Amino acid sequence: MPTVTLKVNGKKQSADVDPRTLLVQFLREHLRLTGTHVGCDTSQCGACVVHVNGHAVKSCTMFALSAEGADVLTIEGLANGSALHPMQEAFRENHGLQCGFCTPGMIMTAVDMVKRKGNDLDEETIRHELEGNLCRCTGYHNIVKAIAAGAKAMKSGAKTGKAA
Repeated sequence: MPTVTLKVNGKKQSADVDPRTLLVQFLREHLRLTGTHVGCDTSQCGACVVHVNGHAVKSCTMFALSAEGADVLTIEGLANGSALHPMQEAFRENHGLQCGFCTPGMIMTAVDMVKRKGNDLDEETIRHELEGNLCRCTGYHNIVKAIAAGAKAMKSGAKTGKAA
């Protein structure tokens, strides 16, 4: 079996993997980082979003071997120790979750959105950017509110984790 070596949440990781192993499977099954969820297996829901080399990626569509040498950030690596990332804190404060299944992917997408679009996001932009993330519990109102608040908090220089 081939070996994949990559950095996950700032720590070098290496493992022998079946060539068909998806990045989401590698994260969950080999590294036990279960915050990244598998929701649909078809890249429709966004529950599996992680950052690969600074860009949001649906990890159910990428082979682990394709991430060879990459820097991967999961929801577990977003916080700075016990201090939540501003986007995580905004989701908590604005009730941007219900069951929580989609939340890690939403947060990872939101952090990427702020990096690409800036800190002053309007509702239309947020809703458009979330088209690849599905929540089966809510009408997205509080998720949109949380992302807008998180974007502003990221701008204000609130302490951020490894994703800053």
